[in-house]
Amino acid sequence: MPTQNTPLCTAFVHHQRVAAGSYTEVADALSSLAVATGSFLVFDDATGTQVDYPWPAGYAPVQPAQAEVDDEPPVTPSVGRPKLGVVAREVTLLPRHWEWLGQQRGGASAALRRLVDEARTVHASRDQMRHAKEASYRFMSAIGGDLPGFEDASRALFAQDAADFSNKIAHWPIDVQVYLAWLSRNAFTA
Repeated sequence: MPTQNTPLCTAFVHHQRVAAGSYTEVADALSSLAVATGSFLVFDDATGTQVDYPWPAGYAPVQPAQAEVDDEPPVTPSVGRPKLGVVAREVTLLPRHWEWLGQQRGGASAALRRLVDEARTVHASRDQMRHAKEASYRFMSAIGGDLPGFEDASRALFAQDAADFSNKIAHWPIDVQVYLAWLSRNAFTA
């Protein structure tokens, strides 16, 4: 049975963290606070993106797509592609690329899938670092763009200088520092 990742978020009033957890938990916590609605800044924990609050009724953040697997096989064989979550999109390549792909085992689609899977594996740590930097910067820009040393902290983040980054945010409000340290935990490791 696949595990469902529940999207999490964190809410701030000014520079103080006031709620964290699932979107439902944070909404419940924020509705119980005696603070004007526009005073909240809510951030998605996976991306560092600011999300508008209050979110519309029934709002659910985008969750990772999961392939649906039927428990029972179809009664009669069907014609066409099996339900494997295949998504057809246009790919533009030069003729020499199509020629090479056509000569590969399994054809162009199978070769492209193998190449993408290999690249995802080889570049996983680099991609993780890039995602952590981007999430950290999104959060920093939204909540700390006016804090002293913001530009220097941004430069240290993208220069992969963990010590300088920590020094530049050391005088920021403690809740901002803690959340930013958590978001950037993978930004400096290879």
